[in-house]
Order: sequence, then C-alpha cells, then structure tokens
Amino acid sequence: MNEMVVGMGEALWDVLPEGKKIGGAPANFAYHVSQFGLPSRVVSAVGEDKLGAEILDNFREKKLNCMIEQVPYPTGTVQVELDAEGVPCYDIKEGVAWDNIPYTNALEGLAHCTRAVCFGSLAQRSVVSRETINRFLDAMPVTDETLKIFDVNLRQGFYTKEILCNSFQKCNILKINDEELVTVSRMFGYPGIDLQDKCWILLAKYNLKMLILTCGVNGSYVFTPGKVSFVETPKVEVADTVGAGDSFTATFVAALLKGMSITEAHRLAVDVSAFVCTQNGAMPVIPDYLKERMK
Repeated sequence: MNEMVVGMGEALWDVLPEGKKIGGAPANFAYHVSQFGLPSRVVSAVGEDKLGAEILDNFREKKLNCMIEQVPYPTGTVQVELDAEGVPCYDIKEGVAWDNIPYTNALEGLAHCTRAVCFGSLAQRSVVSRETINRFLDAMPVTDETLKIFDVNLRQGFYTKEILCNSFQKCNILKINDEELVTVSRMFGYPGIDLQDKCWILLAKYNLKMLILTCGVNGSYVFTPGKVSFVETPKVEVADTVGAGDSFTATFVAALLKGMSITEAHRLAVDVSAFVCTQNGAMPVIPDYLKERMK
C-alpha cells in the first residue's frame, strides 16, 4: 500500500502583478501528480488567518488532498516580479507558517505509506520544518522502489552547505538546474569542470539513482549510473515560467511510478513543462493529449 506521492514544504501565495495565486513547489508538484491519476498529498502549514483559509479552500476546489496544519504564524507570501522574458524574481517573507510545519502522528502515518516524496531546500531554512522533513524522510519505507526527490530550489540565500549536503545524502533522485549546479559546485569545490562532469561526480558521490539537470532553453539531462538521457527544450510562446520546473518533476516521477522508461518519462516531462510555460500560473489543467501518453 506504499503508493502515496507527497510534495512537502512551503505553501504560500505568489503575489504577482495581476493578483495573487497559490504557490509553493510542493503544491505544484502534488497537483500535477494528481492530474496523472496518482494519489498525492501536500504537506505544509498555513496560518490561522484569511490567507490560510483561502489556501485550504483553493486546494479543496482543485480536489488536491493535503495534510496542512494551521499554526500561529502568518500564512506565507512571496512578491513575484516578472522580467521581460517572463522569468520570475522572488521576495520570500520569513517567519511564516510553512517555516513551522509540525511533525505529528498523522504525518508519521503518511510517511509509512509514501512511495515518493519531493522536498526542497527552501522549506529547510528554519529548524522546525527542517527537522519535520528529515523525520518524514527517515520514516518512509526502506525499499528499492521508494523515491526521495530533492529539488534543490535555491532562493535568496535561504540555504547552507550543511543543509544541501544532508539533503544530497537523504535523497536518491537529485533535481538541479544549471545555475544552481554552478552555485553548488563552488560551495563543494568542483570548479573548472563542465556541467556534465559535475553531475557525474554528484551522482557517484551520493550514490544516487538519478540526477536531473535542467538547462532552460538549452535542454535537460537525466543521468543514471553509466547512461545519460538528453531532451531538447521545445520552442513555445512563454506566458510565464512559474511552476514549470515543478510540473517537470511531477510528470517525470508519475511516469516512473507508472512503469515508463526513463527516456519516455523524460520526454513527457519536457513536453508537460513546455505546455505549462504557455499558460499563466503554476497549476494549469494538463490537456488530455499529454495525459494519455502516460496510460
């Protein structure tokens, strides 16, 4: 019964120029996983306030299942400004509800029946949520089929070498983009070698099943021991890129869990991510022609 797919970490409002939208990588991830018919949960915390109630109402409307505690801190918000290319710049508020996700008996029970979890570095900026994430990872079933995906997600300096190193050790799939890889390489002392060699080093050093490297318009790679998959990024008219990376991760994980090969999963993840870039916001409905490729 270990079939649950969990997105764990921040739940917040992205305050965009045209208004506010539900944000946070875990919700984006869980939402897109659920669109492919897999049971998913968002794990986070919101405040005992109007913004928190609106997040819970929004998830109910989207039929997005969650395990979200209400805590005595304000619901998280992020000011998002888009540049001329539609690329977001973030101002992430601190001391908010998702910094204080409690570890509960219910959460431990969820961990015991979780097949795959996606977590990032941002929600580990505070000790409370960091400890909760680590305890959840440790409580998951110890099997070859269990997937622990660390989607690095470096934001505003809310990360340390220690947090990254611990997360590399706890995950078995690492997802990182080219800019983050340069930052990590400087921190860990891998300068002066090309991006692919850096990926091979991380794959071997942390005994990973896979390393996913996304390079924006320059394509994406999936490294596995002894093999690499590369898929070019389709040229599309970009509305905004918010949530595109989360849809990639969700599609790739869902496809693997449904028995697709790494190459097939990779190609579908790229196509779904490209579609999300053509839409406004992080949680558009994925069209049937893409969903049918996973059946």
